[in-house]
Parts: sequence; C-alpha cells; structure tokens
Amino acid sequence: MRAVQVAKPKATLELVDRPVPQPGRGEVRVKVQACGVCHSDSVTKEGLFPNITYPRVPGHEIAGVIDALGGEVPDWRVGDRVGIGWYAGHCGHCEACRRGKHILCQNLEISGLTRDGGYADYVIARFQALARLPEELSPVDAAPLLCAGITTYNALRESGARPGDLVAVHGIGGLGHLGVQFAARMGFRAAAIARGKDKEPLAKKLGAKYYIDSDTEDAAAALQRLGGAQVILTTATSGKAVSATIGGLAIDGKLVVVGAPLDAVEVNMVPMIMGRRSIQGWPSGTAKDSEDTVSFSAQAGVRPMNEVYPLERAAEAYDRMMSGAARFRVVITTGN
Repeated sequence: MRAVQVAKPKATLELVDRPVPQPGRGEVRVKVQACGVCHSDSVTKEGLFPNITYPRVPGHEIAGVIDALGGEVPDWRVGDRVGIGWYAGHCGHCEACRRGKHILCQNLEISGLTRDGGYADYVIARFQALARLPEELSPVDAAPLLCAGITTYNALRESGARPGDLVAVHGIGGLGHLGVQFAARMGFRAAAIARGKDKEPLAKKLGAKYYIDSDTEDAAAALQRLGGAQVILTTATSGKAVSATIGGLAIDGKLVVVGAPLDAVEVNMVPMIMGRRSIQGWPSGTAKDSEDTVSFSAQAGVRPMNEVYPLERAAEAYDRMMSGAARFRVVITTGN
C-alpha cells in the first residue's frame, strides 16, 4: 500500500510503499477514503510529543470503509462506513478511565501519534475508536468533522448554553467556520468575532446573527451591548486577542478554549469573581462523540469548507495547511 510517513522528527513527509497491515485481536482494517490534514499533525512531524515511534504515518481525521476484521470485534462488519478521530483507544485502568472520562485517559492512544494514522491507503484501528458515518456525508466532508467538528460541537453542547443564549465564536478559520454553523443550528444567537469586514459575508452565510470586527471595535464591549455572551468559544491562537474578548461574558458566562494560544492569556480576576464567570479548556471527544457530531451535521446541514489533494500530494497539502491560507480545511483522498 501507499503511505506518507515522517521518518524522524522534523523530516519531510515522504510517500513510501508498505505491506498492507493485518488487524489483530480487537482491531479492524479500514480502507481509507479521505483524511483531513490538521495543525495537530505538526506534533508528529516536528516531534513535539514524547516517545513517538518513527517512522510514523500522521493523520487523525480518517473516513473510510472496514475491509477486514481481527478476532473478537463485536458489532462491526466488513463494508461499514466508519470514521476515526484523535481518540484511538484508552487504557481502562487510569484514574480518568475509571471515572469514565476516556478522552482524558493518561495513556490515551492517538491516531497518527501513538499509532499510524490516515495518510495511507489502509489503517488499523481498535474497534473502540470507530464512529459510524451517515450516508448523507461524503468521506471528504466527514473527515474534518472528526477533529475540527467534534471539538467545536462537543464543546458547545457541553458548555451549558441554552437555545436563545448569545454564543460568540472567536475566529473564523478551520475550527471557527464549523463552530458558527453548530452554534446557529443548535438554536443559539450566534455572534462571530474576527478581524476585518471582509469576513462578515461569510460569517452571516454560515449562520451568524451578529458580526463583530475586532479590528475596528472593542469585541467585549460589542458583546455587552448585545446582552453579554453566555459562552465565548475561542479558536484563536493569539492570547492577546483572547484576552480582549473575556470582558464580553455575561453573568455566569464561560470562555471555552479549543484553540491553543501561543502566548499568555491575561485575565482581570475581579469581574470573573463578581460575575461568576469561568474559563474552561476542551479537548475533542471519544468515538461516540464523533458519531454524535457527524449525525448532527448530516441532519442539520453542517459542512466543512475543504481544499482537496490526492495522497501523493500530501506534503503539499500539509504545507498549505500550515501556511494558514487554506479555506478552511485541507483533505487528502486516496481514490479507494
């Protein structure tokens, strides 16, 4: 089979031939049809995670079809359409697992990081990592929903916001353009915060009721004029920009962080205390959360905006994603 691997930390992505892998006990083999290219793939390429075994195939937004079963695989059949995200399995015995919080497993298996991912014709996955894909979603549309989608959808549905509440999505990029769609279709009054007037037509098309240009107005003050945000879902990578939105929270409002700011976020704690406001980080979710995400997306009409490349151009696709110029997700396809 073809696979695109990283031979060692900071090495160039290279297309190689590998033997087709065989599934073991509790595993399935998935014929990959599409795989999203995510910024988190840079963790594998740059060697930013401890004890990565190289060579390693990146990719954790995988859509495909089961084509072989190992032993002791319940409920799944050859031919089933499946997705595999960041979550690739949990240990079952750490403190988080014993409390049922499997995505927080201290020994979490991660697609494309602790085991080979989807930049390949085939991938081996534990059956616990599989999410069923609805027929309404193509592999290309399904793939980004298994990371960018589940992260924003899961964060919003667990945020405590109720239909009718003002929910702001900060940043209209790979995560944010999905966050706006989810917020609007969940029944929230969706506000989009981004830099520049040029993004307003897209934000409104995605479902935003309000648009706030942070280049020309104070985002926090603008949110307060709308009554204050019950939730601000921030996807931004600038700590300074995130800090500038916090004052827009309503009483009992919550800043939910799904992007990873590269610099410190500064917070005035007095209004946080006096208004019972809070800040929460949020990771992605388990396979069942992915399944909920794609099911909701199919039903509600949420779709990613994708740029598509063939597998043999994976290195080019990765560079395009890392440049920040893609609108808005990058997906590689295998032709399977």
